[in-house]
Amino acid sequence: MNKKAFSILMRARMRPNANDRTNLSLSPLPLTNAVNQTQHQNSEGNQSGPNDSGNSEREFKQVRASMHSAITLNKTEVLDDVLNNFSEGYFSLSHENRRNLLLVLAREYDLDRSQVRELIKQCLGLDLPSADKAQVSGPEEDSLFSSFYRIERNLRHALKPVYEDLFDRLNTHPGGLRFLSNLRADILSILAEENIASLRALDSYLKEKLSTWLSPAALELHQITWDDPASLLEKIVAYEAVHPISNLLDLKRRLGTGRRCFGYLHPAIPGEPLIFIEVALLKDVAQSIQDVLWDSPPIPETEATCALFYSISSTQPGLAGINLGKFLIKRVITLVKREMSHISTFATLSPIPGFMQWLLSKLASQTLLAEADMSQQLADGSSSTFYENILNPEEEEALMGLPKDNVDGTNGMEVMFNLLTSKSYKWIHSPEFLSVLKKPLMRLCARYLLQEKKRGKALDSVANFHLQNGAMVERINWLADRSEKGLSQSGGIMVNYVYSLEHIEEYAHSYFTNGEIHASPVLHHYVESHKKSPSLHGQSITGRYHQKNGTNALISKI
Repeated sequence: MNKKAFSILMRARMRPNANDRTNLSLSPLPLTNAVNQTQHQNSEGNQSGPNDSGNSEREFKQVRASMHSAITLNKTEVLDDVLNNFSEGYFSLSHENRRNLLLVLAREYDLDRSQVRELIKQCLGLDLPSADKAQVSGPEEDSLFSSFYRIERNLRHALKPVYEDLFDRLNTHPGGLRFLSNLRADILSILAEENIASLRALDSYLKEKLSTWLSPAALELHQITWDDPASLLEKIVAYEAVHPISNLLDLKRRLGTGRRCFGYLHPAIPGEPLIFIEVALLKDVAQSIQDVLWDSPPIPETEATCALFYSISSTQPGLAGINLGKFLIKRVITLVKREMSHISTFATLSPIPGFMQWLLSKLASQTLLAEADMSQQLADGSSSTFYENILNPEEEEALMGLPKDNVDGTNGMEVMFNLLTSKSYKWIHSPEFLSVLKKPLMRLCARYLLQEKKRGKALDSVANFHLQNGAMVERINWLADRSEKGLSQSGGIMVNYVYSLEHIEEYAHSYFTNGEIHASPVLHHYVESHKKSPSLHGQSITGRYHQKNGTNALISKI
């Protein structure tokens, strides 16, 4: 093993099992690690005593004082030292003290709302000329507008929180942008546990600042190759979030012939991609991740017609919500098209991380409603309006026709739920189970991608990402990811999104404005086939149980 390979192996802490992932962070001591460290110390018997508590309090006061100086100090000759003291001191604080310091920053260095209210009152108190008389200028009108512009200028200044000065100074300070990213990661960690209005306002303001500083114009697109420093390649291994890199051979393959890896770099965070995307050059759009990761040898690049994006990963938790991926994909498409004119198709092979959670929740809730509906029909003959059998009649029949010694359930939805929640994934190893499950799972997956929404946008996070970037849903692929992660997230199904160069802006605009999801006729057919089928909801549940199980079975069930 050469020196470079050994360095990557040691620094990235390679695992032989790709599913055995360790969440690495660049923060010197992020909040979660601070908690773990404290727990570990306590487990070793290093209980905090009175002196430790006093030291912690002193550290907090020192960091708080350095933060105040970093915000208010005007002496530029010592400002760098103050910023260093603050950033280094912050990472020495415990989880609780970091939280307390961030709350101090959010509450005590916010904008002066009493001043804002007073300026608004002054503005409303001015009797300005109406719009039709605004063109008529005179000494009196000039005086009024002069007062208005002065108040407006003061109001703009008052609406800027005091902590803006801290953010701006850190942004121009060496290592400051990385620190701000880590700071926001801690803010997001706190907000995930408790919704604090002032802290949410702080996060929103910092996010806007980071979005401005990390505009595409400030980022460098870099093609990552095996010739890059081991320190950079180690980060690719550590932060690959979609398909973990299992060993050095896997890494080298992803950077070799027929493959590309591009990342966005920022001058303030050298040697570390903020986000990176992996591309496979193929003859056709791949239908399974196994075909992408393990095809050997890859086809000659001159024969490729498709650039397939199969993984995109962010390395900075503190940049969550800042859509760098949108600009990265478009830049990569432009670059690949310029260098390889024979590439005509740009597509993804993407996971569907929310599908199984949605489906299992739907199956469980509708099964409970079915039981309640049976009791209600027996009692008064009425039926629940909330019940929906999400299976077609033929799907219901096929599921209920499975051997009873291998599967349990009193209706199709219950049978499907029990199969999909089996810890051993026994359905994946049975041709009979696979043939019965394929049709309903593919159809329901199409429904999930095209129809299930939140606030007018796609419910699935990955779908929302690609649709807002201007992609269309092209195809869903059966058993495209047989890994444990793929099975648990989406029943092994993956989806191809296609970026059609002439329609990217049009599709992005229609999705953003009215939530329109563009999809191929095949995807629409999956959804429409359920609408055309006779609904089981029209047939009473009691009737179905009489037909299949007899009256005694229904009574014993109730």
